[in-house]
Amino acid sequence: MHIQSIDRVDDISPPDFREHYLLPSKPIVIRNLAHQWDAIHKWTWQYFKNLVGEVSVPVYNNTRAGAKVPVNGGDGFMNFGEYIDLISKGPSEWRIFLFNLFKYAPQLKNDFTFPEQYMKGFLKSYPMLFVGGAGSIAHMHYDIDLAHIFHTQFIGRKRVLLLENNQSELIYKMPATVESAASFVNWQEELDYEHFPALQHAKAYTIILEHGDTLFMPSAYWHHMQYMDSGFAMSLRAMPAGVSGKLNALYHILGMRGFNNMLIKLAPEWWYNYKRKVAHKNATKAMKQMQAVA
Repeated sequence: MHIQSIDRVDDISPPDFREHYLLPSKPIVIRNLAHQWDAIHKWTWQYFKNLVGEVSVPVYNNTRAGAKVPVNGGDGFMNFGEYIDLISKGPSEWRIFLFNLFKYAPQLKNDFTFPEQYMKGFLKSYPMLFVGGAGSIAHMHYDIDLAHIFHTQFIGRKRVLLLENNQSELIYKMPATVESAASFVNWQEELDYEHFPALQHAKAYTIILEHGDTLFMPSAYWHHMQYMDSGFAMSLRAMPAGVSGKLNALYHILGMRGFNNMLIKLAPEWWYNYKRKVAHKNATKAMKQMQAVA
């Protein structure tokens, strides 16, 4: 796999952001975007425990979903306060994603601002929290709503691997899903090129996010995230511009996800194996096309 670092800047003007990152669909990390927020110092484990410690939340482990697990199906439930205590003690594979903390503590929205100087269309009712113990992993996928994302890291560090959506076939995208059949666990050390040879041709970006960093992740970017420390981040989401982009997002959310979940329910083992078979077939075809051009 060909990997390059994501650009990192302290600040960037809106015109430069649009010209060099938004329009060409390229990621960037902006160090100081969140530094004027109250949240950057105010949001701590104890603060969250005091606000929403009794809220029950779905938790996810590092095991990839089996044949009978629906899209976004959780692996269990835990009170948020108990979960924070667990991951604060040391490494833990348990994580929480797409948690709308602001539903239970709407006053938290006063602690940050949406970066509307860079784009419009933010889903202001749905800022989402992502929390994980050291060693927990969000496996390779792209977000089903196709949103542009400003992902700000608070406590802890996170290693990020990104790929543009045009790399889908080379990383074994499974049909009717936003998931890859390949594993990217410990990708920085080795990848399984024997079983997934097309990965050698994929082009990716990487960076380690630290406290206060904001990653701009363009619409439909593949991402694999590993929590190096126990920590949390918040994503602010903006819908893709134009009618076609919004219709594609609607198809992903209502049509594609519904079709996938229906087959998981009706024929789980067949569908599980079929998706992986098609992913390999498409990857092989993509490699042959690259070789023919070369």
